[in-house]
Amino acid sequence: MKTLITGVAGFLGSHLLKDLLEKGKHVIGIDNLSTGRLAHIEAVRNHPHFTFIPYDVSDPGVLQLDSLLDVNEIYHLASPASPKFYQNDPFATIAVNTIGTKHMLELAKMNQARLLYASTSEAYGDPVMHPQPEEYRGNVNTWGPRACYDEAKRLGEVLCYEYYQRFGVQVKVARIFNTYSAGLRNDDGRVISNFVNQALTGAAITVYGDGKQTRSFCYVDDNIRALQLMMERTTATGEIINIGNPQEYEILEVARMVKEMCQSVSDITFHPLPKDDPKVRRPVIEKAKLLLDWKPRIHLEEGLRLTIKAYKEQRVERIQS
Repeated sequence: MKTLITGVAGFLGSHLLKDLLEKGKHVIGIDNLSTGRLAHIEAVRNHPHFTFIPYDVSDPGVLQLDSLLDVNEIYHLASPASPKFYQNDPFATIAVNTIGTKHMLELAKMNQARLLYASTSEAYGDPVMHPQPEEYRGNVNTWGPRACYDEAKRLGEVLCYEYYQRFGVQVKVARIFNTYSAGLRNDDGRVISNFVNQALTGAAITVYGDGKQTRSFCYVDDNIRALQLMMERTTATGEIINIGNPQEYEILEVARMVKEMCQSVSDITFHPLPKDDPKVRRPVIEKAKLLLDWKPRIHLEEGLRLTIKAYKEQRVERIQS
């Protein structure tokens, strides 16, 4: 069994890679390193069961790579995921989620391989239905700064549907809600990484809007476990499944929690809410429970303790080096 991970040097990709290698899998990883970092995979670069290919899956030449001709399962995770990064390069974001997705579907079709497409809760946009089940069609603005990501991911889902319906490709679509751990880049710009880094350095903790908007945070270990269950289970084939933690928190509540847990002197400051920023976000995970026998195990307080501890250790290492 040979596994391909696109976006292998990113946050989710690198965590998935290490877990699969520990389980004895042979893994090929592809990443163009636009937002991924070699440091994320440095510890396993020389692993005998791992091959790294620096490449862009949006390039049609990816289908000519001999080393991919016998992969049995494909985790298509390649894409910027932080608003900071995908808004900085919207055309590449659109390409990897449309053209890149089509290339991976073609590869799955050629190899009769299983394919998991990492979609996003952003497919729901700024939802008017709360919480969000997979059947909800979303409220997405096609004419705004987030559209390059939201709509590209939605079109990626359409491509998955067509390859499943027309060619019988074993497709599984994961709509991933906010995921966190210390593996997030400290310049990533997402909520948890921002708050923890700001709290630990004494910088102002930046809250956008009034902080009453809500999010649901899933620790990375729970997310990776869900993705592997989706890949393994035939019940997930041809399905869209929400992957996230159904516990809902106000952003201001999380900021205060991080400040207290870090014993920080940081002030909490308020800034204008970005355009099209969703007001609420919480997954319905009954489908994941039924088809995967999965639900999150790690509560936010525990996940934050692990994250803060790791960020502190990283800071000490940087200072000492």
